[in-house]
Amino acid sequence: MRLPSVQTNRPILHYRNYQYQDGGAPCTAAYLHKEVLAMCGDLRSGTRVLDVGCGNGFLMSQFLEKGCAVVGVDLSQEGIALARATYPSGRFELLPADDRILELLGEEPFDVVVSTEVVEHLYAPRDFARGCFAALKPGGKFVCSTPYHGYLKNLLICLFNRFDAHFNPLWDCGHIKFWTPRTLRQLLAEVGFGNLRFRGAGRVPFLWKSIVVTAVKPVH
Repeated sequence: MRLPSVQTNRPILHYRNYQYQDGGAPCTAAYLHKEVLAMCGDLRSGTRVLDVGCGNGFLMSQFLEKGCAVVGVDLSQEGIALARATYPSGRFELLPADDRILELLGEEPFDVVVSTEVVEHLYAPRDFARGCFAALKPGGKFVCSTPYHGYLKNLLICLFNRFDAHFNPLWDCGHIKFWTPRTLRQLLAEVGFGNLRFRGAGRVPFLWKSIVVTAVKPVH
């Protein structure tokens, strides 16, 4: 079953205007994939996984190879069309992430929710966080990545006069939120996540390209 396009009045910026080469090309940096898969834990056949901001579905193809049942949502018509065409064994829908996501999908809660390099593009990250929390079953795991920002990295960006390049305001559909572990922890804790664990990805420690966080939806 394919759902009709869902309109939302909430100010959510997503991958709507991104260009995808094809369904077989990664839509997030390759250095993230190994980290995300490792932090998902034991992925048994039949594990139910939701990708929030799935793009062209490439990351979900790696979960499909492990026998997982996957669903991806995104606001890019182009990305969803490529994902459906390239990975027909998965389900991909044009939907925002908010607290109605299970209702709109007609799905039961998921074992794992992943979201890679999405939250930095959103005007309303609390809607996103509530949606990811609502989509998980109690005890389920959320795995999220976003570009890393921290004191040492930001200091070096300024010292080497790279501020305009790194925080480029001329990038259409670019980053509008800049997360540190502390602010990302606060966002996820606000909606109820617990047992947060962070890991850097790409480059050397404290100059990481991204951070990957895992969080758990409490059982009670």
